[in-house]
Amino acid sequence: MKISPLAGKPAPPQILVDIPKLVTAYYSEKPDASIVGQRVSFGTSGHRGSSFNNSFNENHILVITQAICLYRKKQKIDGPLYLGFDTHALSAPAFATTMEVLAANNIEVMIATNDEYTPTPVISHAILKYNQERKTGLADGIVITPSHNPPDDGGFKYNPPDGGPASGLVTNWIEAKANELLQNNLQFVHRISFKKALAASTTHRHDYLNTYINDLDNVIDMDLISNSKINIGVDPLGGAGVHYWQPIAERYKLNLTVINKIVDPAFGFMTVDWDGQIRMDPSSPYAMQRLIGLKDNYDISFACDTDHDRHGIVTKSSELLNPNHYLSVA
Repeated sequence: MKISPLAGKPAPPQILVDIPKLVTAYYSEKPDASIVGQRVSFGTSGHRGSSFNNSFNENHILVITQAICLYRKKQKIDGPLYLGFDTHALSAPAFATTMEVLAANNIEVMIATNDEYTPTPVISHAILKYNQERKTGLADGIVITPSHNPPDDGGFKYNPPDGGPASGLVTNWIEAKANELLQNNLQFVHRISFKKALAASTTHRHDYLNTYINDLDNVIDMDLISNSKINIGVDPLGGAGVHYWQPIAERYKLNLTVINKIVDPAFGFMTVDWDGQIRMDPSSPYAMQRLIGLKDNYDISFACDTDHDRHGIVTKSSELLNPNHYLSVA
């Protein structure tokens, strides 16, 4: 594994992605379903790619969302769909496209109260909370995120009623149906304008932030953390939870400092990962150089990837820890 000379250093301007060109390509470029690299392809529960190479464009999101609508109908999933997106540049355009299809298919959709970014665990929590004690009318969700991947990537994940990432059986069905729709030139995709979708009777606002934060002390002894006065530092790495940490600190009276509140779709504040790319990976010592440099300022520090379902931990004595080792001890 060859380590880039840029690894661990602040990202130089010349490697930053051109956001206007990236978003323009999302709308202007059309994938060719006969080319394998331009077809819908689900990895760990989701489809990922870049609009620059025709692997994450508007047509992909149209067909995937329509396929999810068909899957819901097939499985008789007719409760609300909880929808969120992260801070990657392609996430907001993909959110708009998703809404256009969901509303056209008369899906009851729950979107954030103030259009804020929504972490993956928050979507999972909303699904589980709604489905508790229910046997029918179950909810599911979509999270628009490529996780910790580089700034020019987009990602799209489906969460079934169990709240977690969809299994291979589920994603294989959605992938096949989406590619079928892509091959048929979107002939069977239902769609209305984004403006109409937002105003649709099936579109609802949901207070993700406070619902999630207020439930934390039902699973974590927040009083214990508060009373300990432990000095905590947090770097959200410009991700979807950037606006969650301060309310958590205030709600539970934690000695917690949010080190970085910047949201930048180019992620120009990052230090470069091992291969010379920008990657919001909290398990990488190269991407975590800023937080490691502040290790003596806090008793313990945390960072999360862009959709906040991965974490990194920094301590004074050991610098960057293996998060699974830390969780085992905790």
